[in-house]
Amino acid sequence: MNNQPALVGNLVPFFKQRRYQPGDRVPSERELAERFNVSRNQIREALSYLEALRIVERRSKSGVFIATSGPSLEAMVLYAKLGVPIDEKAVRQAVEMRRIHEIGAVRMAALNRTDEDIERLAHLLDVENTLIESGGNMAECDRAFHLAVIRAAQNDVFYNLSQIFYAMSENLRQFYFCNGARQARSHRDHKRIFSAIKRGDADAAEAAMTSHLAGAEKAWNTVFADEARQA
Repeated sequence: MNNQPALVGNLVPFFKQRRYQPGDRVPSERELAERFNVSRNQIREALSYLEALRIVERRSKSGVFIATSGPSLEAMVLYAKLGVPIDEKAVRQAVEMRRIHEIGAVRMAALNRTDEDIERLAHLLDVENTLIESGGNMAECDRAFHLAVIRAAQNDVFYNLSQIFYAMSENLRQFYFCNGARQARSHRDHKRIFSAIKRGDADAAEAAMTSHLAGAEKAWNTVFADEARQA
């Protein structure tokens, strides 16, 4: 179905705008097809995709309902890409997931990093410094730095899981790094993390990452409050 991405991109905001809650029945395939001027088969395929993401669920002889099990991580990434607000609780839980995975990954990075990893991390620190001095936003560089640390662990599972957090928090992180003090603090923390990884000191790397993420989690509370005031 050539227009499935566009159709999915219309269905998700439509369900959100209608404020459907878990367990609520959504319009029938026929009604949705008429509303979006597409065939029922196209609607059926789009709904099957949303079902795979646990956004909706089909009930035999009853119709399609908003899923009661909660959206998958992939669904939250989709929400972020579409600009659909993500539940604050879900983002906080993703932050917790990030902490668990990255603290484990940084220990492995200190033990498994290659010369190429060290060069990549050093380059990203230089880019961060340039962005801060020029008044730019280091959100993208922050993502790249953390993912480079995880890549240095030489564990694809850690890497793939952590990418989910950065995909679903893209807009919030842009907002987060509008604050120059946060950027400077993150850059200092990154340098400490890098130094420990370069030395191969797993304990110091874990301590530096733990401190960094603890500070970031406290700052996220301010981000949520600031964003709520501007909404």
